[in-house]
Amino acid sequence: MEALSSQQAVDILNKTLNQLNLPENNKKLEEARENVGNEMLKMMQFIFPIVMEIQLEVIKEYGFPETREGIVKFSQMIRSFEKDDAEVARLHSLIKAYYMPPMAVHTNTESSEEKVLSS
Repeated sequence: MEALSSQQAVDILNKTLNQLNLPENNKKLEEARENVGNEMLKMMQFIFPIVMEIQLEVIKEYGFPETREGIVKFSQMIRSFEKDDAEVARLHSLIKAYYMPPMAVHTNTESSEEKVLSS
């Protein structure tokens, strides 16, 4: 297994997304999603393995071992590319969206100084 180029990472991520969107894989994911709702633990328990199985099928074509170690090494490479390559980061976030529930981010726009003034 050789180190990936940024373009190969993009190719793998695109191919993974294409595989995730195949009717048979989409059906599996939808069935799992119906059973888990937005519960993160259940998503990681039921949806994450489906996504990783599909990704494993893709990365083995690029020389990664067809094991947990292969997924870990691939993920590490992707994380290192994400820092410098916006397309890798974007595609990886699309894949993660399959198994991570949407997160609501609450921000407080009122500064502590404004709180003091309004008191």
